Amino acid sequence: MNSSLQSLQDRTVVVIGRGSGIARAITDASRAAGARVVVAGRDRPALARAYDDPDIRAEEVDLNDEASIASLAQRLGNVDHVVSTASARARGHVRDLDREALRRSFDTKVIGPIMMAKHFTPHIGVGGSLVLFSGVAAFKPTVGYLGVAVTNGAVDFLTRSLALELAPVRVNTVSPGVVDTGAWDGLGEQGKRDYFERQRERNPVRRIGTVEDIATAVVFAMTNTFMTGETLRIDGGEPLT
Repeated sequence: MNSSLQSLQDRTVVVIGRGSGIARAITDASRAAGARVVVAGRDRPALARAYDDPDIRAEEVDLNDEASIASLAQRLGNVDHVVSTASARARGHVRDLDREALRRSFDTKVIGPIMMAKHFTPHIGVGGSLVLFSGVAAFKPTVGYLGVAVTNGAVDFLTRSLALELAPVRVNTVSPGVVDTGAWDGLGEQGKRDYFERQRERNPVRRIGTVEDIATAVVFAMTNTFMTGETLRIDGGEPLT
C-alpha cells in the first residue's frame, strides 16, 4: 500500500517568522524530521543569534516588500516547503481601528503570501507545499478582533484559491487557537493568567495550546501529499463554545 506521507529527510524547509514561539517550534520539528531548514525574517542577524546553529541558515525577507521576497526565492533556488508564520495584528474595536494597522495586517498575512507563492512556486519540487497561517478569530467572531478576523478569514479563502491555481504544489493553512507564545504578555502577568484560565474552562480540551501542537500540524501539512486546500484548525475546539 502506498502511503500519502512524505518524509522531510533531506528536504529543504523555509520558515518565515521570528526566532521564537511557533516559528521556532516548526524549525525544531522540521530539523528533528531530517529537514534542512532556512529561517527568514526582517532581522537576519537576530535570527542567526536566536538559533545559533550552523546547520540552520538565516536569511532576510520582508513580506511587505515583493522585491525582498523575489530576492530570497532567487538566492535559495530549489526548495521543498515554505511556511509563513509572519503576522501583524490589528486588534481593537471598530471605533479604535487604525487604517494603517489594518493594511499592515492584510499585507503581512495575505498579500505577502500571495507574492511568496508567485516567486517561490517555480522553485518548489515534487511533493512540495506552501503552509500559511490563519487563526481562530476567523471562525469565532469576537468583539475587538474584527481586524484579526477578516485577515485570517481571507487567508482561509486564499488557501483554497492557491491550491487550485498552483497545483500540483500543495497549499494548506494552520489555524491556531490560543497558544502561549508570548503574544499575550501585554496583558500583564495576572491578566494573562486570568485570560488563560477562562480559555481553559471554555475549551472542550480544557487547556491552552502549545507551540508543539502547532508545529506537529505544520509537519503533517508538509508531509501528507494527498492534502491540499485545507485549513487545519488546531484550536482546542474553541469555535464550538
